[in-house]
Parts: sequence; structure tokens; C-alpha cells
Amino acid sequence: MQQAQTQGLTAPLAQAVAATPPPDQLPPAVKAAIQVSAPAPAEPVALAAPAPAAEPTASAKPQEPARDPSRGAVTNLPLPRFVSLKTGEGNARRGPGLTHRIDWVFTRAGMPLRITAEYEHWRRIEDADGEGGWVHYSLLSGVRTVMVEQDMAEFRAQPDLRADVLFQAEMGVIGKVVECLNGWCRISVEGDKGWVPEDALWGVDPGEDIE
Repeated sequence: MQQAQTQGLTAPLAQAVAATPPPDQLPPAVKAAIQVSAPAPAEPVALAAPAPAAEPTASAKPQEPARDPSRGAVTNLPLPRFVSLKTGEGNARRGPGLTHRIDWVFTRAGMPLRITAEYEHWRRIEDADGEGGWVHYSLLSGVRTVMVEQDMAEFRAQPDLRADVLFQAEMGVIGKVVECLNGWCRISVEGDKGWVPEDALWGVDPGEDIE
């Protein structure tokens, strides 16, 4: 075996190899030197983990346009605005729902009311004295009415203080709006019609024209 391994080597080198005893016959000191001089096994190289793929950026949610506070959130009609009580009784509640307590009861059909807020099927309303609450929209009508705020207000034949007085109405009387123009309103009260200045009424805005 030793001879087969030395074939092909030069003569001096072959003799040196042939003279080398097998590893198990080496002296202990030589074995220790060989072990010390042997190269240390290479440590495994830790491979860096691949960086996680970047998550796709979520597209920005388009912003909804700001709601106009002068318009109702439900109907988009102007706020505040005047309406009238459709029935002879209307419960005004503390909040928009049947579970809220009743704070006020309106008992005059046709009385003018002012809507100040909307929520689903409910409307927050107030009367001429500022009393009110939330009522169901089915209790309200778009028919415009007014309440006389002057004692013995004079209703004239024309929108002119020099026109003839047709009749008078006490404070608190409710009438239906026929038309309003240039600071005057033509009102129907129990079948009688006449013109009266807007500032004698509650239920129309100053300078409001109604055809």
C-alpha cells in the first residue's frame, strides 16, 4: 500500500514518503502538533435574510366635501327655514327619536315653526318664543303661515301705509301667507286677505319674498 502511493514521485521525495510511518504509529507529540497546526474548520457564514417586500401603499381616500351648514343634512334645504304644524298636536322631544322624553307639546294646527336642524326623519324646531325640540317630519307642512306679533295689526288693501285698512287682527292670530314682496306680506286670515308689514309678523325672514 505504501509502495503504491509513492509511484510517480521523484526518488528523494518517494524515499521520504516511504520512510514516514502511518498516522497511527506516530509519536503522541507529533500527533498533537499535527492537530494543533490543522486549520480550524470554517464557521458557517450566516446569510442575511432578504428584506421584506414593501407593502403597496394604500391609495389615499378621497375627502368628502365639507357640508354647507346653511343647508339641511337630510333635505339640502335652507337652514333655518319656516314650516307649519300639520296636525293639531305635535310632541317636541329632547332628542331625535321616540325614546327621548317629550319636552313640549304644540296644539295649534297651522302654527308657524322654524326648523333649525335635521337628523334622519326628525327635525329640530322652535316656535316664536324659542320653545321646541325634535319632531317627526310627518308632523310638519311646507305651507307657510305666520303669527301676528302686534296687537290689532292693520291689514291694508295695498302694500302701502296710505292704503285703506281692510281689517285688523289681534296678537297671536295665525294666518296663511299668500305672497310677500318688498317688506310686505299679503295674508289670509279666516277668509279675509290684506297686506301687512313683515315686521308685524313671525314666520317670515326680513326681506324675504314669497310668491
